[in-house]
Amino acid sequence: MAVLIASNLRKEFAGDPLFGGVSFSVDRRQRLSLAGPNGAGKTTLLRGIAGEISLEGELAFAKGTRVALHDQRPPRDLGLTLREYAFTGARDLIAAEEDLRRLEGEMAAGTHDAATLRRYADAQARLEHAGGWAWRDRAAATVRGLGFTDSDLDRQLETFSGGELTRASLARALAGDPDLLLLDEPTNHLDVDNLEWLERELASLDAAVILVAHDRWFLESVTTSVLELAPGGPQFFAGPWHEWRRERAARAAAAATTAERVSEDIARLQRFVDRFRYKKDKAKQAQAKLTQIGRLEKERSAATAEYGSLTRKRRMLGFEFLQPPRTGRVVLDAEGISLSAGHKRLLEDATLVLERGEKVALVGPNGCGKTTLLEAILRRRDLDEGSARLGHGVVPGYFSQHTQELPAHGSVLDYAAAETGLPRPQAQALLGRFLFSGWETHTRAVSALSGGERRRLSLALLVASGANLLVLDEPTNHLDVESREALEEALEAFPGTVLLVSHDRALLDAVPDRIVVVRDRSLHSYAGGWADLQLALSEAPREMAEEKPGRAPQPRAAPDKKTPSELELLEERIATTEARVAKLERKLAEDWTDLDVLTGHRAARDELKSLLERWEVLFSEAESR
Repeated sequence: MAVLIASNLRKEFAGDPLFGGVSFSVDRRQRLSLAGPNGAGKTTLLRGIAGEISLEGELAFAKGTRVALHDQRPPRDLGLTLREYAFTGARDLIAAEEDLRRLEGEMAAGTHDAATLRRYADAQARLEHAGGWAWRDRAAATVRGLGFTDSDLDRQLETFSGGELTRASLARALAGDPDLLLLDEPTNHLDVDNLEWLERELASLDAAVILVAHDRWFLESVTTSVLELAPGGPQFFAGPWHEWRRERAARAAAAATTAERVSEDIARLQRFVDRFRYKKDKAKQAQAKLTQIGRLEKERSAATAEYGSLTRKRRMLGFEFLQPPRTGRVVLDAEGISLSAGHKRLLEDATLVLERGEKVALVGPNGCGKTTLLEAILRRRDLDEGSARLGHGVVPGYFSQHTQELPAHGSVLDYAAAETGLPRPQAQALLGRFLFSGWETHTRAVSALSGGERRRLSLALLVASGANLLVLDEPTNHLDVESREALEEALEAFPGTVLLVSHDRALLDAVPDRIVVVRDRSLHSYAGGWADLQLALSEAPREMAEEKPGRAPQPRAAPDKKTPSELELLEERIATTEARVAKLERKLAEDWTDLDVLTGHRAARDELKSLLERWEVLFSEAESR
């Protein structure tokens, strides 16, 4: 049974249509993902469904539907504790408890009419759906699942950070046992453990869910259907997210084939017309061909329009890092480091070494010290013990999670020109690539930018910095899927060194050569990306960590065998990667529209290119010795 049926929804701003003709239904346990470029109206649609803004069209809810909205506006200045705030999403459960107590009293006093019994049954069913009288325990478990501790429950909201408040908003939406859950970017500010908890929670939730998210791994795991707010009109797809992307690619390929075939038919008919138009015995046939050409031109126009709608290059961030200067072999050497935050010990006697060209991801739960470690490496805070030295010729570029390095005064253009040293026309072009267009935008004060705009400005400055060590703290927050993929491709192709903190598992699987896990106040290194890490932890969680934490994992060799050199290990890895590329190419020969295979082939090809470049360096060094 449908929880919501939406018919012909439309929204305009100042007379300009944002979206129109949006019709869909969503059933209990269905998880509908809203897709489309930034500015297509996804958040507006969620807020319209929640009743916060008006929409043209019709919204028909099942009787008694309880709607909960989580969005990007964290609660502030409410004078509530986290526990009190979370329970504000469960007012009807509190009311159901009060109704049951009152009705039990009336029934004990002898009231047993049909209306009283019906109200009692309704209140009891409502409470039982939320877990019975223990619903408060379940709500508290939801808060803990999102990364809060029991001691956080009685803290005032104003004591939490912006990211924590956003998670509190998500906890409130989930705690009230809604029938329709509306989620706008629920993955922001969640670490991987919290993300995986949320995926399990949504999979088991007895409710309809409509969500907007840009985390590709999350979308793969959660989505059961997709509604795309496309420039050519809304499109509904009944299936998971990855199948929707594959179906879009197939439709685009079919439209391109149709347009090409029809163009050939038009050209053939036009040749006949040009040759026989003025011959009396062929004039009638030529006229018929002209009529046929007119029909075919309409068909070609429709196919071309569909292809353009499916493949239109959306406005996405323009990543193209400058060629950085070459560094020494060791880019970072951090030995015996200890770090604290207040009274909390984060790291003890930890080691982290990066070599030129490595791409390393740093992962761990929120609060384990990842950002603190990045700041210590860049000498933005002091180490308690140990040393962290950057190597010869290293020019670091830092992308902060909080963009606190942006100034409080000055315009966007003035700041970009001053920071990059670019002439104003080139600075304007750089800003345009990062979606800052027009004089009005360029002259806005940096202090007036939104959180997402501040992140885009920081990325623009990083791209133009010429840094050869990129230190990135949650770079994909507030980026859409296409921009995340553009950043991913740029980082894969970047010839310098990358140290990355992220909870974007798709990025973690594509970019790093190894992942360093913060665990037990130490650093443990694992070769490969996210999928390799999960396999290593599942098979041998302790044995797979390297002998010297924080360094690249070293091969284990039998005592009577010579330990293979880095060059030999690299040659083995090249052979494995070449085999993987060949296998993917065989799959592409069978179906070149398979987006998963295309993505895997691109990543494997780029990895092979990087490995071969590294092999050339090592081979030259071996030859010169």
